[in-house]
Amino acid sequence: MVNVEHIGIAVKNFGEANALYFKLLGVEPYKTEFVESEAVNTSFFKVGGTKIELLEGTTPDSAISKFIEKRGEGIHHIAFEVEDILAEMERLRGEGFMLLNESPKKGADNKLVCFVHPKSANGVLIELTQEIR
Repeated sequence: MVNVEHIGIAVKNFGEANALYFKLLGVEPYKTEFVESEAVNTSFFKVGGTKIELLEGTTPDSAISKFIEKRGEGIHHIAFEVEDILAEMERLRGEGFMLLNESPKKGADNKLVCFVHPKSANGVLIELTQEIR
C-alpha cells in the first residue's frame, strides 16, 4: 500500500456537512460527484496531503444510509492507495482477509475501488483505491 488516500465520513445532510467542513477546514470541496452504483453523493476536501470524503446516501437502501441508520454519522472508512489493485486484492485474500468485492469497481474521484470487510480488519472498513489510468 502506498499511502492513506482519504478518510470517508458518512453524513446525513450533504449541504450542511459541506458547509460545516468548509468552516472547519477553511477550504471548499475540490470536487463533488454522484456515484450511481453506490447511490451516494460525495465531496472531497484537501488539506495538505490529506483528503476527506463526505458521503451522503441518496436512497434508504444505500450502504451509507444503512450505516448511518445503524451507527450514526461519522467515520465510515479509511482508503489506501495501491499501485496494482488486482495484485493487492490477491495478496490480501491470501493473507485471509475477506473482501467485499470479487473484482474492482469504479468509484468516485476517478478510482477503481475494492473494500475489505470490517470483520477481518478489527471493525474498520478499508477501501483500496487505484487511479484509473
